[in-house]
Amino acid sequence: MKTLSFLKLVLIVFLLSGIQSFAQQIQMPQASPSAKIAQKIGLTDVTVDYSRPSTKGRKIFGELVPYGSIWRTGANGATVINFSTDVIIDGKTVPQGQYALYTIPNKNTWTVILSKNTKLWGAIGYNPEEDLMRFEITPSKTSRKYETFEISFNNMTDTGADLTMKWEQTRAEFHITMDADPIVMAQIKEFVLDKETTDPSLLYEASNYYLNTGRDLNQAYSWIQESVESDPKYWTYHLKAKIEAALGMKTEAIDSAKESMEMAEEAKNPDYVGLNERLIKSLK
Repeated sequence: MKTLSFLKLVLIVFLLSGIQSFAQQIQMPQASPSAKIAQKIGLTDVTVDYSRPSTKGRKIFGELVPYGSIWRTGANGATVINFSTDVIIDGKTVPQGQYALYTIPNKNTWTVILSKNTKLWGAIGYNPEEDLMRFEITPSKTSRKYETFEISFNNMTDTGADLTMKWEQTRAEFHITMDADPIVMAQIKEFVLDKETTDPSLLYEASNYYLNTGRDLNQAYSWIQESVESDPKYWTYHLKAKIEAALGMKTEAIDSAKESMEMAEEAKNPDYVGLNERLIKSLK
């Protein structure tokens, strides 16, 4: 019995040692290192997880990445893009969620694919029936060579941006937009209108949005007046001046801009000093 127990103990130790040895791995640099980029577009958080292959002296498009073939748009696992809200791409609504980003490069056009299946290794097992959408884009030639594949966001606006793919001397991109207005207006209704808030910061934000989107300027003016009276700041006075100017109240706008400029000078903020100087000049 003792001999049997000893043999069991030896076997257990041997198995545990084997498992430990199997679990150990040699860490080496990746040929196509993984990357993650994140960008706020309007009110949407967009992230892209992908791997970045390098040229390494090879001809890429038309050879390593054959024309007319499905491409993982990177290396290793599928490139995955995530949207925290619904967005609009190629005139169509893309629901909030994760999608695999595939492309079919050709010499003069690329097909961009958003697939609902994000679990594939590259394009192995890709099924077009799992596509959410496909659309065409036109690639262009870059002025310099990109040794390593790169995805970035460019041409930012308040509600949109281009997702740009660059490798070798090829650039391909598509535009992503989100409709911020319903979300912002719902918040203004909830936090400002329904609650009849007196919070100067909320009143400033609501009046600023009304001005920027061409809404009821009289309502915007009422809000900014209340904000200035409650907690005068150089930025709230400047907004008051802009709304007064938009309402045709030139004298009042100049007075408000002068007040804002004095406060900005005291706070040592040259940006707002300049903004007020230019506003006053435009009203004279």
